[in-house]
Amino acid sequence: MPYPFPTPTSADPSDFEWRAIADAPWAVAMSECPQDPEHHAEGDVWTHTKMVCEELFKLPEWRALPPAERDLVFAACLLHDIAKPPCTTIVDGRIRQPGHSVKGALMARNLLWRAGLDPATREAIAGLIRYHQVPFFCIDEPDPVRRIAQVSLRARCDHLALVNRADGLGRICADKASLLDNVDLFLELARDQGCLRAPFAFPSDYTRYSYFHSPSRDPRALAYDDSRCEVVVMCALPGTGKDTWIAENLDMPAVSLDAIRRELGQGPTGDQGAVLQLARERAREHLRAGQPFVWNATNLTKRIRDRVVDLIVNYRARVRMVYLEVPYERLLRQNRERETAVPEPVIERMTRLWEPPDATEAHRVDWIFDA
Repeated sequence: MPYPFPTPTSADPSDFEWRAIADAPWAVAMSECPQDPEHHAEGDVWTHTKMVCEELFKLPEWRALPPAERDLVFAACLLHDIAKPPCTTIVDGRIRQPGHSVKGALMARNLLWRAGLDPATREAIAGLIRYHQVPFFCIDEPDPVRRIAQVSLRARCDHLALVNRADGLGRICADKASLLDNVDLFLELARDQGCLRAPFAFPSDYTRYSYFHSPSRDPRALAYDDSRCEVVVMCALPGTGKDTWIAENLDMPAVSLDAIRRELGQGPTGDQGAVLQLARERAREHLRAGQPFVWNATNLTKRIRDRVVDLIVNYRARVRMVYLEVPYERLLRQNRERETAVPEPVIERMTRLWEPPDATEAHRVDWIFDA
């Protein structure tokens, strides 16, 4: 499926038509959004964005990419600051936009999902936006290897360096040379760690999970797996088809939040405290017995998933996270056909918080598109 905006049609897009994008609501919001002049003396976010894309067009590394990759990196540059308008605040008289990378990934995902862009490309773009500032500062972090390993699981580091280099070039600021030097150091580190064009290579899935949850662990040393059982944690928007997938693919007990709601006469909105309490009690019964089971809920954000995973691993169980997704129109149709449909305004609010899981969150993470 095409992007919801024009993309460069060749490696020399000198005639790119910005007017075809400028009227999009998100572009208008960017054009009306100021930036701190110390880091962006060029002015508003849209001016910066155009400068970034035009600098990208000049980079030999970008021009050498296959067409699909050129468009992917361009889309990440175009949308990298899409969340600056809603994140803008004034602190001590200075313009600040905290959290715009994280929120930008959410906004871009929503935009591209609704447009029907294929999920793998969409998530690659979302990963680049989520981590688009990392190369500027990675080398100065307390553990840059851990950081680059984390980033490589969601974004190709060579693509990320292109986005970041264009971001550094497409601005007016005093520290531009320092920023660009840090991009070079990021690239060197990615090469040294073997994750420039592929995810960081862990000796096992169990080692990968252990590394990101144990501060002093060596990422190259095989972790001993002392788990007693495996628990499947589902992640999906309402109407995706979790129950059907479970029935067709798993043969184990389920702790289902929807089933508990029906049991308690509770709707999908309102206070869910009693539902969650009962679900956790039933999960503990399975965990104490070493019984594999499936935790069936939406689990749309990392914060919510972390609570479930913490409960499970405290009982020495492994976590297999299964993320399901269907196209936007199909999701709405399937939700309407459910016995207990979730109101569409509730689904719309959910999509604004929707974070598919990444490989740091569980011992195994499966993404199943068009489930």
